[in-house]
This record gives sequence, structure tokens and C-alpha cells, in this order.
Amino acid sequence: MKIEKGKLVSVDYSLYTDGPDGELVEETTAEEPFDFIFGHEAMLDGFETALRDKAAGESFSVLIKSDDAYGPESEEAIITMEKSAFVVDGELDEEMLQPGEIIPLEDEEGNELMGLVVSNEADKVIIDLNHPLAGLDLYFDGEVLDVREPTKEEWSRLEEE
Repeated sequence: MKIEKGKLVSVDYSLYTDGPDGELVEETTAEEPFDFIFGHEAMLDGFETALRDKAAGESFSVLIKSDDAYGPESEEAIITMEKSAFVVDGELDEEMLQPGEIIPLEDEEGNELMGLVVSNEADKVIIDLNHPLAGLDLYFDGEVLDVREPTKEEWSRLEEE
């Protein structure tokens, strides 16, 4: 069966930044593959294009330039927030606000965002909302493990998201 819209695809891949000799940033295995329904999730277009019409057992390699992946890093995505915004039940969790910590935030529309704490100052916190892979070219090298029709339960999970 070939990969096409609506098929459940299982892949095993290694993700590097800036080409096959770059830094390994993510890896899946045959024992713990990455599964998704082709054409129905927020997959990178370049990733899906590289997989279209492939079948189980076929390998793939694709370089996706940063502009076609998560875009360039944006200075506007680095924000300063008052520490008082993080007080819950009268308490401030300083551990959560340490540089390098990833914290959940919500925008005005209620969308959940993940922010990287860059700096924790006396009364402010500097947070980077850029995607961790923003500004980086992405190189995927992997193999298609399985292509099949999704079950009703898998479709239901997709509709819940």
C-alpha cells in the first residue's frame, strides 16, 4: 500500500539540523516509531512531500530549509513578562522560571504555547516563544515501516485534537 491522504503511516527516522552531518536532534526507532495520518495533521509539507507514494520498506531522505520548516527566529517572539503573572495561589514557583526551563503559556485567544525561559531577573522573566527548531534547516533520514488504513479509534483521536 502506498502513502496517500488518510493513510496511517509509521516511520523510523533521524532528524539532524543543517544536513546529514549536522547535530542529531531527534530519533525514532522501529520499536517506537512515529505514527501519523498522512494529510491530516500539522506535518511539515516537505516531510509529507518526501513520503508521498512511498510504501513500507522504502527509505527517505529530505532536507527542509528553515523557511519551509519553522521559519526564521523572530526577535518579536522574545517577550518580557512580569513575575507576578506566574503567581498561583499567592505563590511564585522560582524553580519553573529558571533559565532553560520550558513553561506552558496561553495567548489572548487561548492557544497553548511553550516558552523557553531565557532570563530570570528581579521582577521580570524573559521568554523565547520561537519554535526550538526555528532558524534551522532540517534533514530527515529514515524508513517507512508501515502504511495502512487507520482504525476508527485512530480517526477519533485525530478528531479530538
